[in-house]
Amino acid sequence: MAKPHLVSFDLCPYVQRSVVTLEAKGVAYDITYIDLDNKPLWFLEISPMGKVPVLRQGDTTLFESGVIAEYLDEVHGPQLHPVDALEKGRHRAWMSYISAIGGFGHALMTASDEATAQQAADGANDKLTHLEEQITGPYFGGENFQLIDACSAGFLQRLLWTDARAPHLGLFANAPKSRAWAETLDSHHAVKAALKEDIQEIFDAYLASHSAWLGAQAV
Repeated sequence: MAKPHLVSFDLCPYVQRSVVTLEAKGVAYDITYIDLDNKPLWFLEISPMGKVPVLRQGDTTLFESGVIAEYLDEVHGPQLHPVDALEKGRHRAWMSYISAIGGFGHALMTASDEATAQQAADGANDKLTHLEEQITGPYFGGENFQLIDACSAGFLQRLLWTDARAPHLGLFANAPKSRAWAETLDSHHAVKAALKEDIQEIFDAYLASHSAWLGAQAV
């Protein structure tokens, strides 16, 4: 089988789902980063929605981050998803829920003033509060790192970066279990390996390019 080839941009938490999955399994892969403000023609030809991530597996293209991550989990062992169908379905449902938190994370990274940032933080905190009772700890389902952990790490990680800059926003104010889970994921070897070495510089540059309020907050 040809190596999986992922296409993304360097700060994308959605492609991180697939990269963390591959790193956790020790699978070799290729990755190409593109400029979303200047998408190359070859990318638009293979991405029907014009979005990242995209997976090229031989001559076949897959899109949508959850679909890609589940495909990679199915074809490369050991399987990270639960075997039980009902539990797998529950994990899929919460993977979708956590993905929605990414919208608040992006809003925090682009907010032009503190009031807008606070509104996004309140929305994220509300989402995390509803997540609390689902987390067993130290990972989502207990002691084992599973696909839901791989698919949640990027979104939670960006909330940690934001919280480090602006703790007074209270991102995890009502969600201590979510914070503990985020910190556990942040220290996992596969999550670390999925990031570019200069990711904090990339994060800072992104904030600056969007004139984000968060960019002016001290770390």
